[in-house]
Amino acid sequence: MAGYDDRDGVIWMDGKLVPWRDANVHILTHAMHYASSVFEGERAYNGKIFKSREHSKRLVASAEALDMPMPYTIDQIEAAKKEALEASGLQDAYVRALVWRGSGEDMGVASARNPVHMAIAVWPWGAYYGDAKMQGARLDIAEWKRPSPETIPVHAKAAGLYMICTISKHKAEAKGCSDALFMDYRGYVAEATGANVFFVKDGEVHTPLADCFLNGITRQTVIQMLKDKGITVIERHIQPEEMADFEQCWLTGTAAEVTPVGQIGDYTFEVGDITREIAADYEALVRS
Repeated sequence: MAGYDDRDGVIWMDGKLVPWRDANVHILTHAMHYASSVFEGERAYNGKIFKSREHSKRLVASAEALDMPMPYTIDQIEAAKKEALEASGLQDAYVRALVWRGSGEDMGVASARNPVHMAIAVWPWGAYYGDAKMQGARLDIAEWKRPSPETIPVHAKAAGLYMICTISKHKAEAKGCSDALFMDYRGYVAEATGANVFFVKDGEVHTPLADCFLNGITRQTVIQMLKDKGITVIERHIQPEEMADFEQCWLTGTAAEVTPVGQIGDYTFEVGDITREIAADYEALVRS
């Protein structure tokens, strides 16, 4: 496929549908220099964005956490996403909503006088981990750790929080892995570079407590689905060595959906019944 800057179609930018190749910003855009941007990754199934309003609410909350006053209401964001999706002509698609500080009077750390912009791009995107969605992904263990809530707004979906994810995923892919698993600043199991993690032991599901990383919308959805099936879900701090005793593992995320994991570092897992069932249930839910 062509690069993401060289495609047909349109991108919604500040109220207008702009030809894809013309959807550009100035080189002195504040976000490019100081990471003053937040975003949402969403999927549309059969022409409808799954959990769309929840994503729009989180986008606004993330912008507020980074002291960026949103120029659009949630209803306006919803209308913009609908317009962008319809203009794409796609039924199954990935939807990226982005909010950022643009260029303006400020070009230092402070940027209060610079305007806040929003854009929405839509494109086709298959399984995030490719064949691993069926066979079980292989994960490296990242060298970096998710930071303390005292150091950065950890519950915002902010671009700057993903730099260590990029570094870690590059290293993982160089080793033949699909992704990398982070520990948090205390040494507990946290999450993958763009997905939350779940484990199974003795018919119960364990997942790290989301107290220093993003409590994913897919994560919340899957937890409720498991509870509705009568499966016990335990949200808690998990020590890395506990992975030796877990039988199954999977990742959740809007892009990842529900992806089985076969290996994390030296720890191995089976793609078992609970993993298969929740993956199938999630697929049915998003297309219902």
